Formats: sequence, structure tokens, C-alpha cells
Amino acid sequence: MHIEISITQQLLTLFDDFGSVQARYSISSAANGVGSQNGSGCTPLGKHIVRAKIGTGVAPNTVFVGRRATGEIYSPDLHTNNPNRDWILTRILWLSGTEVGQNRLGNVDTMQRYIYIHGTPDSTVLGVPGSHGCLRMHNEDIIALFDAVPVGTPVNIYND
Repeated sequence: MHIEISITQQLLTLFDDFGSVQARYSISSAANGVGSQNGSGCTPLGKHIVRAKIGTGVAPNTVFVGRRATGEIYSPDLHTNNPNRDWILTRILWLSGTEVGQNRLGNVDTMQRYIYIHGTPDSTVLGVPGSHGCLRMHNEDIIALFDAVPVGTPVNIYND
């Protein structure tokens, strides 16, 4: 099993061990484009793995801050009361780079930059860049992906 993410197409594709497509999902990558520098707000390219899975069994629209469930469930009213919050919802697949100097270690470390594949409010437009560096997905899609992949799953993020 592995994941390929096309920045150009704003598309995540899940493949089985034989290379057959299992699912395709619309995503939203960084509004600032691609890049690996700490503090850039960009989505890092290259080879990664799913280092950790966070949120097993929580309700859809559970709000996370600092990888911890806050006890809140996202709603339009919660959004109105917190208009500047970067909504991380439902499930988190925390990525770790595997290419030293490109997305691992030093000031380009994907994991230390807290780059995730995560849920977002259903009102969020996907298919266009808009995140702060992470890869956003609709909640039902991140649940399906989360349930399908184990920790250690390879993830390749590319700009075709």
C-alpha cells in the first residue's frame, strides 16, 4: 500500500501493494505553494511515511489542537467564534520525511514542521491550494484513508 499526492492536480491516490488504484480523493495543499523550509507555510515534496495516526475512533468533526482532541465538535457557530483557527478535524496522519536534506532533519524536517494529512470542515473548498502546509481532506475521506493505511505507509508528494 502507498499514497501518491499530486500538488498540480490537488489529488491523493491510494494504491494497493500491486499498484492498483484503491481510491482517489480531492485535497488542498498549501496556499504558499511547495517547499520544505521551516516556517514557510509550504507543502513539502518528496518521499515520506505515515509516522503516526491520531484520532482513532473519535467522532467526525472532532477538533484537534496540538494533536490533541479539544472536546469540541466543529460547527458553523464554533467557526464564527474562532474565525482565525486552522481547523484540524476528525483524523490526523502525521507525516515524516525520508530524504535527508530535502524533507528530513535540520530546518526542512516534515515531522518537526507538523505536516499532516487531516480532515477539514466540509465547507472548505478542496481541489485548490489553501492550507498552511498540510494536506486537507473532507472528513469522510480522511476517515476512509485513515482506516485503510497502517503506520509506515509510504507517501510521495510531487509537483507534476
